[in-house]
Amino acid sequence: MSELTSLSAEEAAAKVRSNEISARELFDAYRERAAADDLNAFLWVADEAPAEHADGPLAGVPLAVKDLFCTEGVPSQSGSRILEGYKPPYSATSVRKLQEAGATLLGKTNQDEFAMGSSTENSGYGPARNPWDRERVPGGSSGGSAAAVAAGMAPWAIGTDTGGSIRQPAALTGIVGLKPTYGAVSRYGMIAFASSLDQAGPLTRTVRDAALLFGQMVGKDPYDSTSVPFPEPLELPTAEDLNGIRLGVPVELSSEAEGIEPGVAKAFDATLRLAESLGASIEEIRLPHAPHALSAYYIIAPAEASANLARYDGVRYGLRVDGEEGLRAMYDKTRAQGFGAEVKRRIMLGTYALSSGYYEAYYGRAQKVRTKISEDFRTAFEKVDFVVTPTSPGVAFPLGAKTADPYAMYLNDYCTVPMPLAGIPAISIPNGLSEGLPTGFQITGPAFSENRILSAAHALEGALGFDGSGVRA
Repeated sequence: MSELTSLSAEEAAAKVRSNEISARELFDAYRERAAADDLNAFLWVADEAPAEHADGPLAGVPLAVKDLFCTEGVPSQSGSRILEGYKPPYSATSVRKLQEAGATLLGKTNQDEFAMGSSTENSGYGPARNPWDRERVPGGSSGGSAAAVAAGMAPWAIGTDTGGSIRQPAALTGIVGLKPTYGAVSRYGMIAFASSLDQAGPLTRTVRDAALLFGQMVGKDPYDSTSVPFPEPLELPTAEDLNGIRLGVPVELSSEAEGIEPGVAKAFDATLRLAESLGASIEEIRLPHAPHALSAYYIIAPAEASANLARYDGVRYGLRVDGEEGLRAMYDKTRAQGFGAEVKRRIMLGTYALSSGYYEAYYGRAQKVRTKISEDFRTAFEKVDFVVTPTSPGVAFPLGAKTADPYAMYLNDYCTVPMPLAGIPAISIPNGLSEGLPTGFQITGPAFSENRILSAAHALEGALGFDGSGVRA
């Protein structure tokens, strides 16, 4: 990395404000790296530097944006061929707010199609690659955003998390990923996957960068009825210890979790010992319904997707494949050519779960499980301040290793899906290496506890001292 691109976003913003560097210099340095992208992390990169805009809180620091955020006049395809070349007439609220705060749009990042995946291999534009090992996945669905930040091609990025799509790629690429409380950030302008689960959030190199970016994303939006005002001012974390913090370790998502790799478990246990040395107390807790979260998620999310994706019919926008047999044939051919295999699979799952005679047996029961999971977390937070788990059961796996086995792919979200079902925030921070690849430590708190989560994550981050020096950028 160059001197400029090795700075944290916070450091870069400070140098712009002090006139040590210009916003244009910073943008050009990152644009050069993004344009030379060999990870397929970007699907579009800005042609030229925008006008200087260094007077906001984000001081002109360039921003990478996941492809599913609508960005005015810029390709916004959600990683799908069915939306190839689509340029919206408006920008998503979260993107607009960040630009108004001074961020400059650097590029749009690769992702699993319609955010459906855990590896970015489901992209209609080819898989993204992990900068730690280019023959391995960067996680998903926000894999392009994670890879760009980890490789120093962007100082920070935004992604979305429906079942783990910010936290899991953050863990696999050795960066920080925050999934906010549902409703804290507007979903307006996000190309929808599952509307009751989708939430936007930051992917950054440091916890303070995550807090800085997140602070400009929150707030009630009149265009999104599910958004709410954040109940307290957001602060940049400064904590250096965990004195008095009670951490709960759920056996269902750690020692008893399915498929936790030995190296991941070893890094997790070492982080717990470190947390104790910083003043935290560790307590074993139970989340009895957590083992059912993955099953419930893969009913609820596809059901909502089957409704949301019905709009892609070849009529209003995106791909159209004309059918000589009439309108129905046009629908069929457009969707057959435009949607990838995983999207088709989830549409069929969701449509079946919502069909007459099966609704209560599948979708209705999954919603009951969701309620139980929320109750489990509420009970846990009466005893502890945070719930902590490994972020991903394993490290980044080789490209193609799990594409033929959907269940093996879905298991990558085992530790991350309970939190979106409960609507609560969680952060992943890098906590070491296993077989030379990053592992992640996940901290979960009650709704709207982001200030406290970021504070605890910052204290642990400082003690862990993970520097990402293994990235082969």
